[in-house]
Amino acid sequence: MQRSFLARSSLLFDRLESRWETLATQRWVATLLTVVFLVGMVIIEFKRRGWLPSGLAEHVPNMHFDAILWAFTLLLLAEVVSLIFALAQSVATAVGKQLEIMSLILVRQSFKELTKFSEPIEWSDTVRHQVLYILSDAFGALIIFAILVLYTKMQRHQPISQSSTERSTFVASKKLIALALLVSLAVIGVHVATAWFDGRIDGTLFNAFSDDYFEIFYTLRIFADVLIVLISTRYSIAYPIVFRYFGFAVATVLIRLALTAPRFFDAGLGITAALFTVGLTWVFNHGEAAYAGAKQSDVS
Repeated sequence: MQRSFLARSSLLFDRLESRWETLATQRWVATLLTVVFLVGMVIIEFKRRGWLPSGLAEHVPNMHFDAILWAFTLLLLAEVVSLIFALAQSVATAVGKQLEIMSLILVRQSFKELTKFSEPIEWSDTVRHQVLYILSDAFGALIIFAILVLYTKMQRHQPISQSSTERSTFVASKKLIALALLVSLAVIGVHVATAWFDGRIDGTLFNAFSDDYFEIFYTLRIFADVLIVLISTRYSIAYPIVFRYFGFAVATVLIRLALTAPRFFDAGLGITAALFTVGLTWVFNHGEAAYAGAKQSDVS
């Protein structure tokens, strides 16, 4: 019965993933991002000219740069969905995807600072801190990007078990967890949207999603990572493998802390998470065989 349930959930996951990864879906997402950006620019311009009803105008920002944030928020949501699908393929790949999202969040925060400038943009003493924040987030994202290039080159995907049956069962278990995350993603979205409509969250709906949404999601990712580690012990209790999986969970914790950390610290924590992941991968790649050999030669 357990295998039947895993098989059905795996089949459902495969169908959803195949639809998400199609070129048609990617084009639809790209079109949606473009439409949101252009419509956002028009609506904000209408607000600035006083052409919107008062009930609608109070929910529309005054700066055109906010339209960039709206499109960026939807892009991040699409990246989160891709992250969930990547989780079933490889935990290491999913961690890399998490770092990609962290770098994009930092880029988004750079654009967010522009909404605090005057329009058109002019230099003044009041925007010095905003410039420093932009530099911190932009260079933090760039450094994470550079580290990700190295991390991608270091990847050596190895099966957790030599048994094909055990490998397929482990992958099916990860797909079930990924499905649970997809459902959670939808539930969180409904919760955030409801809280915004009820007035419990300030700002625009896009800001509500970008702030609260990712914080809650990454908290769930921590528990999902730990659950994957515990399931993996059914197929291997080798110390390097267990430590590697728990290390990936630590990287998720650092990214989660970065989302709510003060400015400058957020970029620093993101870079730290990327460096930790690279260090963990390097040690695992070079130490797994040596550790196994030492265990086999130890006859005392």
